[in-house]
Amino acid sequence: MTKTIETLVQDIYDLVKTKRVPTDVDVEAEIDRFGEAVKDLMKKEYLPHDREFSKLRLSAVGKPLRQQWYSYNRYSGEKLQPHNFIKFMYGNLIEELLLFYTRMAGHTVTDEQKECFVGGVKGHMDCKIDGVVVDVKSTSSFGFKKFKDGTLAMDDPFGYVDQIKAYAHSEGERKWAWLAMDKANGHLCVLEYDLDNKDDPMYSYYSRDIEEVVEEVKKTVKEDDRPSQCSEPTPDGKSGNMKLSSLCSYCQYKAHCYPNLRAFLYSTGPKFLTEVANEPKVPEIDWKKGDYND
Repeated sequence: MTKTIETLVQDIYDLVKTKRVPTDVDVEAEIDRFGEAVKDLMKKEYLPHDREFSKLRLSAVGKPLRQQWYSYNRYSGEKLQPHNFIKFMYGNLIEELLLFYTRMAGHTVTDEQKECFVGGVKGHMDCKIDGVVVDVKSTSSFGFKKFKDGTLAMDDPFGYVDQIKAYAHSEGERKWAWLAMDKANGHLCVLEYDLDNKDDPMYSYYSRDIEEVVEEVKKTVKEDDRPSQCSEPTPDGKSGNMKLSSLCSYCQYKAHCYPNLRAFLYSTGPKFLTEVANEPKVPEIDWKKGDYND
């Protein structure tokens, strides 16, 4: 029986629980394939190779316009810390693991890293699963909830919707999906959006024409003046201080928007304050040097 993406999560759960693999799956071949994929990741990380650089990428078209303007115009960004690189590799390993589980559960994976173009801007899709354009994401528990309850399009600070919509558009597809994993506990979910389903409560949030999005980005990044602020600072509880929004906290260009920004290291990670009326009773960090651990 042909499998569809609608049963993917349950099929993976059944696989890992029972260790029963469909009879038409070549287990040894899939194990070898997974091992080769991991080897390729490590080779790209540690062996010399040509690194592709593009000033505009489909993976970024959904990000805030000011952030893309900084990137396109080669502004210096915040120095990445060692744990960031570990987190990126962890995400890549999770992607390969989930695709391994997908195949082992009897589902079809095709078009891995296929080139896509929209308005002359290039990107690479993760894959198609059972014929559906899919992006594989490893997320925090907070981020996972948006995939689980279907509200990602309403609150999408990293531009995931426009990214995958561009890949689907390049393929002439109107439906796409994410296979997401909560990296804290291993929970999985699939979130599908369909441009032909106008009854979806999220439809108005994800239905904007992707070609218009790409053209706006292409025009904006070439302008002399940077775009308007991505978001405004918010009150930090009742302290009287003002802090960056979560969107700006994650942005590597925040120093260009807030040259006097100060950061304080809490147990939950750094908090970036634009105004300090009352000094926090935790260590202040020199966050621009990128030499702290959060």
